[in-house]
Amino acid sequence: MSTVALALPLELEDSTAIQLARHGYEIASRCSSADELASQLRQTAPDCAIVAASTRYLNDRLMVEADAVGVRIIALVESDADRRYAAGLGLLEVVAAGAEWSEIGVLLADKSSAGEAAPGPRDGTVIAVWGPAGAPGRTSMAICLAAELAASGATVVVADVDTHSGSIAPALGLLDEAPGFAAACRLAGADALTQSELERIGQRYLTARGSFWVLTGIGRPSRWPELSGERVTAAIRACRDWVDYTILDTGASLENDEEISSDLFAPRRNGATIAALRAADEVVAVGSADPVGLSRFLRAHVDLLETIDTDRVTVVMNRVRESAIGPGASGQVRQTLQRFGGISNPVLVPFDLPAFDAAILTGRTIVDVAPRSSARAAVAALVRSRILPQPPPTVRRGWRRRAAALPA
Repeated sequence: MSTVALALPLELEDSTAIQLARHGYEIASRCSSADELASQLRQTAPDCAIVAASTRYLNDRLMVEADAVGVRIIALVESDADRRYAAGLGLLEVVAAGAEWSEIGVLLADKSSAGEAAPGPRDGTVIAVWGPAGAPGRTSMAICLAAELAASGATVVVADVDTHSGSIAPALGLLDEAPGFAAACRLAGADALTQSELERIGQRYLTARGSFWVLTGIGRPSRWPELSGERVTAAIRACRDWVDYTILDTGASLENDEEISSDLFAPRRNGATIAALRAADEVVAVGSADPVGLSRFLRAHVDLLETIDTDRVTVVMNRVRESAIGPGASGQVRQTLQRFGGISNPVLVPFDLPAFDAAILTGRTIVDVAPRSSARAAVAALVRSRILPQPPPTVRRGWRRRAAALPA
């Protein structure tokens, strides 16, 4: 029997409870506020929660706690303001408070059938984020991509593959005493990396707008031998079967160490980055939009194209601003990339220092701290247009009929 928790006004609670009992559902708990329900979720472990879409019965804390324990929330809305409030928290499963039972029953039935289905292999998408030396914003871009994809409803893991200066964990305020990606590589090397092991060693970034998994990087650069190319490739393969999207934050150097080593079978410090780039379906190449950053990017971009196929690369120029480039900064950046690198259609991310400072200060993503940031809007547009599946084009039948009726 499926169990449901309630956080509703008294009259709405009584009518909903009667309908639930009539259709064979058990009431796990009745709560008078979102905070009370959030504090009870781990103990009662309901299959679903039905709440009112108001500040008293639905808030960020409830969304985060429900996501952490895998409880789906259905909101009952009484007005357009309630619907907008739920959407602002990232909750899309809403139904009118006065709707027929069938509308709520459909959502509950979807939950029940989803719980009974056995999960199959995913074949998820792998996206590697790379950039030259000089801190062009690789880690920030990897986190932004993960946050946007999670906000779209996809399951996501961001993995720190940088063997020189891993920084995903401090950027998100997470502990990194036990590096998650290094542990994944060790398990993969022993052919013991399963989904349950990934969930055990991974950490969860929790937010109402879209949570995602994090595999933290090595805390000390001297531990780089743990991330051999073969192990990294095996760990990435396991992540494909775990989540919809795997975001890899890679290192900058693409140097082939074997050219300067007499031991061709020794571990390669840059082997993790090269293996990640070659295993990825898409590569987001990040550069800084200033004279020094453009120069570094164009020189390193040649090495990148010698390492992987060119048709898998999306170029993103970060921190676009007139104070460093001059008037018409966007046009100048595009012309420079086209003239000296043959790069067309780059994605330009405006410089929004306050948004990224607020994210670093709080250990959160700009999706959470600055949802209306111009930088966030640019990354969101990149995700919608170049990463998420595109809907099939619609045919405007009326226009075709009118066009056919025109005289020749």
